[in-house]
Amino acid sequence: MSPTFRALSIRNYRIYAMGALVSNIGTWMQRVAQDWLILQLTHSGTALGITTGLQLLPVLLFSPIAGVVADRIPKRTVLRFTQTAMAIPAAILGGLAIAGVVQAWQVYVLAFVFGIGTAFDAPARQSFVVEMVGKEDLANAVGLNSASFNSARMIGPAVAGVLIAALGSGVRATGWVILANAISYVAVFVSLQLLDGSRLRPSPVTGTRKGAVRDGVRYVRSRPDLILILTCVFFVGTFGMNFQMTSALMATEVFHKGAGEYGILASIMAVGSLAGSLLAARRARPRLAFVVLAGAAFSVVEIIAGLMPGYVSFAAILPLLGLCALTMVTSANAMMQMTTSAMMRGRVAALYLMIFMGGTPFGAPLIGWVGEEFGARWMLIGGGAVSLLGITIGTLWYLHKQDIHRPELETFARDMRWTVRRPVRTTAPGGRTTQPSA
Repeated sequence: MSPTFRALSIRNYRIYAMGALVSNIGTWMQRVAQDWLILQLTHSGTALGITTGLQLLPVLLFSPIAGVVADRIPKRTVLRFTQTAMAIPAAILGGLAIAGVVQAWQVYVLAFVFGIGTAFDAPARQSFVVEMVGKEDLANAVGLNSASFNSARMIGPAVAGVLIAALGSGVRATGWVILANAISYVAVFVSLQLLDGSRLRPSPVTGTRKGAVRDGVRYVRSRPDLILILTCVFFVGTFGMNFQMTSALMATEVFHKGAGEYGILASIMAVGSLAGSLLAARRARPRLAFVVLAGAAFSVVEIIAGLMPGYVSFAAILPLLGLCALTMVTSANAMMQMTTSAMMRGRVAALYLMIFMGGTPFGAPLIGWVGEEFGARWMLIGGGAVSLLGITIGTLWYLHKQDIHRPELETFARDMRWTVRRPVRTTAPGGRTTQPSA
């Protein structure tokens, strides 16, 4: 089998991946439909940003607890509960929209409730991958998970846009699309039931002693390499990757297009995102420099995207934007899991998601306000500029922390490898001293 797809040779992972693909398609269908719904109800970019922020706010609030849950309870069990927790608010929102009685405040509340399910699902799902494939195929499986997500990102928005347009482009049309997402969670639940438990490699379940959250934070603080990764994903995730909102406003306000054209933009970007995921999947061990350079490239391309004069030229640059974004995110995710102690993996995954997605509740309303006050283009230009500044500051801090001098910087520029002058020694649970690789 091709190195790009080697994790699919594992039966459990194949079954899980099929269920996840169905659910991911439904998730992207709801994202487009929910954005279109709130725009239909409010005609406000700020309201769109508030909806996005509320849906991701639980990641900020509950991720530390969710990480502890993922380390204390078998992850397969956690995932069974979270599928139900996400399906119920999606079904309620879809039903309200179909009945024609939905109001903006209800969208806000249900987006928040849906986000609670997502907050507990994500760290368990991320750290469950290694239990199916083992550490040797983890980077490949993480890349394939992103490829699945972005394949769905190509399919879901296009299907949602076509369905919404075919059903009249109104509030009721969005309801049917959201309801379809609620049904899609059945696929993941069934795939979890079909897994062969004897072939799983469960991580050690931690005890119930106090201070588990603090242990996870202390572990990450002792690792400058992980802090730099988290810095990159924070700025890109908070200020740069607001694609739902920026694409919606660029399509409607700048280029004066409808739901169909908006859905097409999301699918076009997903082409590049899929390519970035597969590129990352081919790398057996992603490097820190690769994460940083991909984040910087994303920031520059986003600024250029904000300057595009027309719908066609804007659409043409989106695949490159998606390529840079997913190359960075997938490589960062793989590095966080591959270089982390097994007993800490759930908590580190939760902190990663909290930093990556938890800033959006603050960034999304701010970016939405910028779009409403200064125009949608400035959402992209400003988001890219802030992301680039944040990555630059984080990189300079890391170089200072590691005391890397000019000859080593020349080596880094030449072969894309990050040489650490003073290895960081960390203490794993149980008092064992480890020396992680940057």
